[in-house]
Amino acid sequence: MIRRTIFNEEHEIFRDAVRRFIEVEITPYHDQWDKDGVVPRELWLKAGEAGLLCSNVEEEYGGPGADFLFNVVLHEELAEALATGPGFAVHSDMAAVYITRFGNEQQKKNWLPRMVSGEVIAAIGLSEPDAGSDLKAIKTRAVRDGEHYVINGQKTWISNGQLADIVILACKTDPAAGARGMSFIIVETSREGFARGQNIEKIGLKAQDTSELFFQDVRVPAENLIGNENEGFRIAIANLAHERITIACSAITMAEAAIKWTVDYTRERKAFGTVVADFQNTRFVLAQLEAEISALRVFIDRCLELANVNELNAVDAAKAKMLSTELLGRTADQCLQLHGGYGYTLEYPIGRLFIDSRVRRIAGGSTEIMKEIISRDIFSK
Repeated sequence: MIRRTIFNEEHEIFRDAVRRFIEVEITPYHDQWDKDGVVPRELWLKAGEAGLLCSNVEEEYGGPGADFLFNVVLHEELAEALATGPGFAVHSDMAAVYITRFGNEQQKKNWLPRMVSGEVIAAIGLSEPDAGSDLKAIKTRAVRDGEHYVINGQKTWISNGQLADIVILACKTDPAAGARGMSFIIVETSREGFARGQNIEKIGLKAQDTSELFFQDVRVPAENLIGNENEGFRIAIANLAHERITIACSAITMAEAAIKWTVDYTRERKAFGTVVADFQNTRFVLAQLEAEISALRVFIDRCLELANVNELNAVDAAKAKMLSTELLGRTADQCLQLHGGYGYTLEYPIGRLFIDSRVRRIAGGSTEIMKEIISRDIFSK
C-alpha cells in the first residue's frame, strides 16, 4: 500500500484516541445494539465529551475548530472496526455542515454547541417514499404563514430518525418551480404535529436507527429557514459532494479491512492438506482486489484533500462514491467466498461486512445516479 500523506501528527494522535474509544465504548456493546436497533443516547454524550463529534465546527460555536480530516479519521476507524451503528457521519458531516456553511448566526449559536457535545442529535430529511435520489420529486410542503412555516409531508430512510432532536428538512416552498422551489428548514422533533414511525427493520446496519418521519401541520418559526427560500437544491448539491466522499472513504477502508481479515483467515484455514492461502486462486483473487483498492485509495485521498478546503466538485465525488462502493461490494463477496461456509455466519466479521456494506451502493445516491452525474459531465463538454 502506498504511504498516505494527507494526515499529520495531530491526526494520528486523534486516531489513537478514536481507536481507544471504539475499543472501550462501542465494540463490546455493538452486538446488543444490533438487537436493539439503536445505540443509546449515552454513547453520543460520551462521544461528545471525547471530542469526536463535529470536529470541524469552529471554537466560537463550541467545536475544536479542527479540519475535515479529523472527521475522516473517525469514520475510517469506525469502518475498520465495523462500528456501523452510531450515525456520527450523518450528524457531523452532513447535518452540521448544512448549518456551518449555510446557517445564520442564531442557528449556529443555538444548535452547534449542543451538536458538538452530543446533547442534540441531528438527522437529514431528504428521502421520501416516492423520492429517493431524485430530490426534485419531493412532496413535503412548507407554506409560509406569517412568521412561521406550516409543514406537511413524510420522509423515509432517515438515519438517526429515532433519536434525532432536530431534522434538517428538505421541503417544497414553491412546488411550481420544480428543483428551484426547494428549501431547507430546521425542524425540532419536539414540535406538535411531528411523529416518528417505527424503526425500519433492515437487512444490515441494524444498530443504526432508521425511520419514517411524519409532519402534520407542524408550525416552525421562519427563522429556522437555512439560507434563503427556494435555494435548497443548490445547498443540497453543495453538501452532497461532502456526503459522498465521506461514504467513499468509509467504503475503501472497509474493503482494506476485508482483505486483511481474509489474508489472516486463509493463512490458518486448511483444505486438501494445505492452507487456503497457498492456492493460486486465493492469491490471485486477493492480488487483484489489493491492486484495485490501492489505486482507488490514492484517488480518494486526493478527493479528501479537496474536500478539506471545500474544493471537491460533485462529479469527482460521484466517481469516488461509485467506484469505492462497487469495489467494496466485489471485495466483500469474494472475501466471503474465500472464508467458505464460515463466511456465511456472523462468527467472522466478513459476514457482517458483507451485509452492512450492501447499502452503500444505494445510500447517498445510487450507483446509477452516480453514473448519470458523471455521464452528464462527459457529454456537456
